[in-house]
Amino acid sequence: MTDDLTRLVYLLAHDEAAEGPYDRSRTELLVRAAALVDLALRGRLREDGDGSVAVSGTTPTGDPVLDGVLRDAAGHNWKHLVRRHRKRTLTGLEDRLAAAGLLTVHAPRTFLGTRRVSVTDPAVPAAVRARVSAVLHGDGPVSGLPAADAALLALAAAGGVRSVVSRRDQKTYRARIDACTGRLAALAPGLEKAVRGLPTTMVAARGGMGGG
Repeated sequence: MTDDLTRLVYLLAHDEAAEGPYDRSRTELLVRAAALVDLALRGRLREDGDGSVAVSGTTPTGDPVLDGVLRDAAGHNWKHLVRRHRKRTLTGLEDRLAAAGLLTVHAPRTFLGTRRVSVTDPAVPAAVRARVSAVLHGDGPVSGLPAADAALLALAAAGGVRSVVSRRDQKTYRARIDACTGRLAALAPGLEKAVRGLPTTMVAARGGMGGG
């Protein structure tokens, strides 16, 4: 059993002052990447020899967000899957967290505005940030970290979640972040590459990149 990486990454990215993720378009991609890592850790996604993604098993995960990613993952590459249906995935995750009582969803202030959300208990995201901070500032070998903890730090750094990994941290702890990201290669080389490429993918999303 793995940690629920989509939930944890979303809580890392949540900005209470902004009434939502620190940057919604970037968080859409970050949550998609977290879902792919989570499914790979569960053994539900793997990489074929040509770099395409294959699905293992047909049993539902019990998580509608992850099941939605699984349904159409086969045959695509990891980078494409990070972009694919990203808006739908983020909205679905927020709805799931609201149903679980972790979020409260508020109507947009204007007709064309985005939904606003607040965390029910601020201690919950604070605990997730403290967990990732402990991984970042730890002095133990990265090889000894739980896979989910290493993945959380890799995703937070690649996603530019500055409340967890500041620009200074990014430079000071570059080797540790790199080592955590490198552990994804054991799951799938293309998945590691897709996570490392998140900053570029996020910039491209600003330019109207398709796949939403």
